Amino acid sequence: MYHRFEENKYPSTNIRIQDFISQISIIEEEGFDFISHNEFDESIQKNNTNKKILLTVDDGFSSFYSNAWPILKEKKIPFIIFINTETIGSRGYMNWAQIKEIAQFDFVHIGNHSHSHEYLVDWSDKEIEEDLKTSIKIFKEKLNYQTKFFAYPFGEYKKSYKEIVKKLGFEYAFGQHSGVMDKTKDKFELPRFPINEKYGEEKRFKSILRTIPFPYLKITPDEKYLNPENNPPSVSITFFDNGPNFKNITCYSNEEDKWRKSKIKFINNNQLDIILEGKFTTERGRINCSLREDTGEWRWLGIQFVIKEL
Repeated sequence: MYHRFEENKYPSTNIRIQDFISQISIIEEEGFDFISHNEFDESIQKNNTNKKILLTVDDGFSSFYSNAWPILKEKKIPFIIFINTETIGSRGYMNWAQIKEIAQFDFVHIGNHSHSHEYLVDWSDKEIEEDLKTSIKIFKEKLNYQTKFFAYPFGEYKKSYKEIVKKLGFEYAFGQHSGVMDKTKDKFELPRFPINEKYGEEKRFKSILRTIPFPYLKITPDEKYLNPENNPPSVSITFFDNGPNFKNITCYSNEEDKWRKSKIKFINNNQLDIILEGKFTTERGRINCSLREDTGEWRWLGIQFVIKEL
């Protein structure tokens, strides 16, 4: 997942264009296939060892059009760009003429990123639904279609928010928690690896490409939106009986705004409880679990919680 390109005063959401070019080359050298939105469903449903990447870009900044689009266009690299309809044409954002221009190419897909790009997770269900309906209406007016791909602004969602996204006809929704997709993942909590100046350096980028899926049956709690009553959450991951041997798993979490190795407890042969030592105190609570296989590859699983504003 990318945002800005060569907007160096925003390092947390920016990637330098030379680094982006290098990352594209690394992906190709590692034998990955770039998949399009049309190939996405089949790709995550099949059990195979083909290495595939879906490239996504959020927000529709004009720096994408100026700096990244010429590269992707020349190489015909497929991607989804998620736009929030309210800011189109504003300073620093692409305009509708530019969006329609890139949308003409069959390897490009315009996905929905809400209308306002506000912290919708803190809004009422009625307000969330109205915001998304506005974006859908504008999509139909400007692009003459409704996309089935949605990306949550800031990667934040809650249970009722997910249900609204489903009800409005979307089939996939992406967050910003890290992880590798496979058919066991919730289609409305899909992970992505955010890439920026800090987390886009070559060593880390190559390590991301070596991660493989961590299949699971269920993660609890279902509700990822926390208030004082359910913070810290009781987190449990149920794995498949015939899945990877998870006894050597390691998890880290950021409760009390301090990254630490989490205490874990194994229940029966397929359940892992993650024991948090304090509340999540920042805007987002994160848990990342990894497992090194004998092949040298890493299984990776990220979980994100959103902390309610008080």
